Amino acid sequence: MIGKKRWLKRIIRNGRTLIMPVDHGVTKVEQGLENVDELIRTVEDYVDAVVLHKGLAKNSKILEEVEVGLIVHLSASTYLSRDPNDKRIISDIESALKLGADAVSVHVNIGSETEGRQLEELGKICDRGDEYGIPVLAMIYPRGKVEQNLETVKQAARVGYELGADIVKVPYVEKFSEVVRYCKVPVVIAGGSKGDEIELLRKVETAIKEGATGVAVGRNIFSNPSPRDIARALYSIIHEGMSAEEVIENERNLALGRWR
Repeated sequence: MIGKKRWLKRIIRNGRTLIMPVDHGVTKVEQGLENVDELIRTVEDYVDAVVLHKGLAKNSKILEEVEVGLIVHLSASTYLSRDPNDKRIISDIESALKLGADAVSVHVNIGSETEGRQLEELGKICDRGDEYGIPVLAMIYPRGKVEQNLETVKQAARVGYELGADIVKVPYVEKFSEVVRYCKVPVVIAGGSKGDEIELLRKVETAIKEGATGVAVGRNIFSNPSPRDIARALYSIIHEGMSAEEVIENERNLALGRWR
């Protein structure tokens, strides 16, 4: 599938990727997402792709100009729901293509009460992705009554691989090389909740060493006081092969960011 390979190169550059999801506003409005166009412009030199819902993509004034891959997210739920883990499909590949998408993404919560339907929807979207030659990013999390550990994350990655996803996003766990071992498509780790910058950089360095293709970092970029600085730091580890300690020292010397 030449078309799919060409699209993937917009997202995974030289075998590595830094993806910035900004689809969080549907789940719950968060600080840092007030002006997504301005945010993308701020980090465009360091981010390979962004994940947006269709409304943000449709109303963007800059997506046609920036050299950043566009992943249109097809899943949604809100924190106000009786079951926020019940992700629903709210768009389709045809609509994403009209918006100029380089890929689409689907969120699946394994272990949730609606796991079966979510898996069915992921499988069908992967089929449609193959039909149109557009990559599918599967964001798969152990949720609900199941614990997040090595075995459940490994299961999540394997599910995405076996159902036909082209990229799989899962939470980071220790011994991540075991997760990668069971998933023969690129695996990226989730950035997780907003946390300490230094811990994030060290986690990313370890994940890359253990075989991850890259990271999908949302809150830890857009909720950071300096999104450009943290994006540059992540880029340095992912694409330039620097260690977390080298990056931290560089940021200190530049007097940028908030490194301790």
